[in-house]
Amino acid sequence: MKKNAKIVKIDPAHPEEVFARCRDVIFAGGVIVYPTDTFYGLGADPSNPAAIRKLFAIKGRQHDQPILLLIKDAGQVRNWAAEIPAKAEELMRQYWPGPLTLVFKAREYVLPELAAGAGTIGLRVPGNALTVRLLAFLGTALTGTSANTSGGPSPRTAEEAMEAVGSSVDLIIDGGMTAGGKPSTIADVSADQVVVIREGAIKL
Repeated sequence: MKKNAKIVKIDPAHPEEVFARCRDVIFAGGVIVYPTDTFYGLGADPSNPAAIRKLFAIKGRQHDQPILLLIKDAGQVRNWAAEIPAKAEELMRQYWPGPLTLVFKAREYVLPELAAGAGTIGLRVPGNALTVRLLAFLGTALTGTSANTSGGPSPRTAEEAMEAVGSSVDLIIDGGMTAGGKPSTIADVSADQVVVIREGAIKL
């Protein structure tokens, strides 16, 4: 039986050593637990098919359910989205950083597993400075699904994440209690009209 992952407390003033440990795990195909502006999330390299398969296994998630990505700023949208409609630009300016996930048409190289084969990709810039610093340090997006098994409660603390998925992940970063509340609102901007898929923390 696998031992639980280690919880590593992060010092917001000097996070580089812990960030480096995250980088080693991520680029080796592992999965970390890290704090976001809403709940603790499961972070994996979105360009690594084996890491994404591991993520699905940890969550016990069906493959017809997409996985959103967290990015450090709006400038990274073009790395993943094939096009950025004007309405999406407006929503990005108004609500990012923050709990709004926008679903774009995906570039051809985006792993189909992330979009459940729909040809789209969900992106969000988190409103948590520590999370953004981690993303900037890694130089890549991270998967942003909550650190739980599918259908379970979303964890607000590293300890709650440990209880949910501690035996399956590789590293847990303790950044203190997250804000919790409602999850991010999800809006599809891949077509002419903005379609709200899930109403969460932001009302559109």
